[in-house]
Amino acid sequence: MITGDQHRDERYILLVEDDSDDIELARLALKQSNIPTDVVVKTDGRQALEFLEQLPGQNTSTDQKPAVVLLDIHMPEIDGFEVLRQIKKNSATKNIPVIMLTSSVEEHDVMRSYEYGANSYVAKPLNFDDFKETVKKVGNYWLRLNQTATS
Repeated sequence: MITGDQHRDERYILLVEDDSDDIELARLALKQSNIPTDVVVKTDGRQALEFLEQLPGQNTSTDQKPAVVLLDIHMPEIDGFEVLRQIKKNSATKNIPVIMLTSSVEEHDVMRSYEYGANSYVAKPLNFDDFKETVKKVGNYWLRLNQTATS
């Protein structure tokens, strides 16, 4: 894992998640997928937004945006909906793909996520093995197959 203060030469994932078990499972799944990427973890919405404020276009020394943000909805401080809304309204971060990775399967949460600009909505499976497999698939798609804008 890298922190927000380290220099990045590779693409990385910003994981915004407050559940320590889900954090460790996501890291393990990505490592087992042989996806060459670091994972920056922020455990609440406020931390995530502060980190994103340090990105290019925000007059700082950080040199690269995350390849993708994996964002939980239910978190302390600032929830995932507000983080998503802030990411998508900011010209410096609006093109970063944001995947809602959450336990909620409520239709209103899905709709609200897409209304705020989510690129994908993935419900976390309850089974650990299924969760790991889901994260592997998400990582493979967004880091290997998907083409993202560079600005």
